[in-house]
Amino acid sequence: MSLGTRLFTWLHGESVGTDAYGNRYYRAKGGAKRTDGRERRWVMYQGEAEGSKVPPEWHAWLHHTVKEPPKAGGSAQRSWQKEHVPNLTGTAQAYRPPGHVAMGGKRAAATGDYEPWRPS
Repeated sequence: MSLGTRLFTWLHGESVGTDAYGNRYYRAKGGAKRTDGRERRWVMYQGEAEGSKVPPEWHAWLHHTVKEPPKAGGSAQRSWQKEHVPNLTGTAQAYRPPGHVAMGGKRAAATGDYEPWRPS
């Protein structure tokens, strides 16, 4: 995070909580409003700034879907929910389908269900 963000947060921010990933959430001191009339809210990420690390309950608060910030401890994880996986786009671990240039660049042969369009 930049020095400017830290300085702005120190001068104008009021801490409202942290999440399980160590991200810290802030709102403007004294209820200061943005130009659209809503309070300013922001997050300071722990480590690399990545939006996918914001849990759903905090995302809802940041985007003014809910009025109050989530309670400490967050919500219980349901049995069908998966653990967080970071967005790997642009990294060496990103998904590359068979035939991708980085995976050799050779596609599997057509299986016979493909029929090219031919103009009549």
